[in-house]
Formats: sequence, structure tokens, C-alpha cells
Amino acid sequence: MKLIRTFSTLITGALLAASAAYAKAPAPQPAASVQSYILLDRTGSMSPIWDEALASVNAFAESFGKDAPGETVDPNLRTKVTLAVFDAQGGLQFDVLRDKVAPENWTPVTNAEATPRGMTPLFDAIGRTIALAEADNPEKAVIVIMTDGHENASREVTREGAKAAIDRAQARGWEVVFLGAEFARFNDADAIGMAPSQTMAIGQGRMEQSMDSLAQRARSYGKGEAAAIVFDEADRALAGEEEVKARQGQR
Repeated sequence: MKLIRTFSTLITGALLAASAAYAKAPAPQPAASVQSYILLDRTGSMSPIWDEALASVNAFAESFGKDAPGETVDPNLRTKVTLAVFDAQGGLQFDVLRDKVAPENWTPVTNAEATPRGMTPLFDAIGRTIALAEADNPEKAVIVIMTDGHENASREVTREGAKAAIDRAQARGWEVVFLGAEFARFNDADAIGMAPSQTMAIGQGRMEQSMDSLAQRARSYGKGEAAAIVFDEADRALAGEEEVKARQGQR
């Protein structure tokens, strides 16, 4: 009987020790993740800069998948990219060319998949893009709007509706940035509530560099190193924003 009690005591002690060790072990942290949604204007006026615009999207996808030299390395950060292009031909034409693709699986977007045409249903396209992100429901998202012109063809979403969509995205902690491709008139961006710190003109010949840099900003946001994505003087110099303004007679 004494032997049985001793054995029972030993078993109980072992179980308690194991339970204590388990309780002290830190819980594994879930890998952080961030998704980017690029909305690219495919309208006719984009023709002179279309090849560069596509190359800049490909540069973003490549950079989004890895930390640049000097950046904090986080091998566990999971990133995905969605690309949609839009124009208007008898109504909104909205095509998702890449849907939640991990950067390592990205295949370069080419002219064979999309070429410039049509008009600019910007508000419709913004509403559709944010609805797409809401359906995916990522924890963190970066929505990149790239256009070279003004709204002129929306039928589904009003200016107020586009602003409401932007507000919903921002209320979730998602980042929304507005890029003018060789374009520096941000009336539409202002009208839908975009802050000046999150709008920027990018000049021809500067798009790949700027999108590469933006991808690293998006990674920093995904890792929790930056609460927001804002464009500073260095970003604007890299993008050639002042040169764009000069070419458009805004200086």
C-alpha cells in the first residue's frame, strides 16, 4: 500500500511539473500578414506611360516579398498582392489580373493582358476595389490607387459613395494611397477625403523606383513598424513630383 502511495505521489509530481513548464512556455506568435490591392487606371490617356506603369506594378510585387538591405528582416511576414485594372466602355470595365498572389508566385503583368482604352470611372473602380478587399477581410491592407486623370464616367458609385468606401477602409486601420501617374491634380482625391500626405505625383521615368519604395513602406506597416504610410520629402523627390507639377504648369 505504501509503495502504491509513493508511486502515485511521483506520478502526481511529474504531472504538476509538466503542467507548470507548459504554463510558462510562451505561446507562439501568429505570423503577421498584409495584403496590397493595386488599382491601375487602364484608360486611353495612360498609353504613353503604360509600359512603365506595368513595370512599376511588377517592381512593387517583387519588393513586397522581401526586406530591402538595411530594413528589419522578418522572414515570417506573409504578403499577397491583388491587381485590378479599370476603364469605361459602355459602363465600368473592371478586371482582376492577379488575385491574392504571393510575391514569390507573381508572374510579370504584360501588355498581352491589358492595354489602355476607354474613359475614367474612378469612383466606380474605387468602390469595387474596396468591396473586393472587404470580401477578403485581411487584418491589414494597403490600397494603392494609380491614375493619370479625372473621374469622368462613373455610373455605379458617386463621389460620396467613393468617400464612404475610403472611410470604411481607413476605419479598419487599412492604408489608402493615391498616386498621380505623370499627373498632379488631386481634386478627386481631395473630394473623397484623401489626406495630402497620402497623395503623390509620380513622374515618367520614376515609377519603378517609387513603387519599389512604396512596397517597403507597406512591409513596414505590415510588420507594425509604422502605423501609417505617408509620403515625405524624400519620397516626393524620388518620384519627381515637382517636375510633374512644372510640366503641368502648376509651379
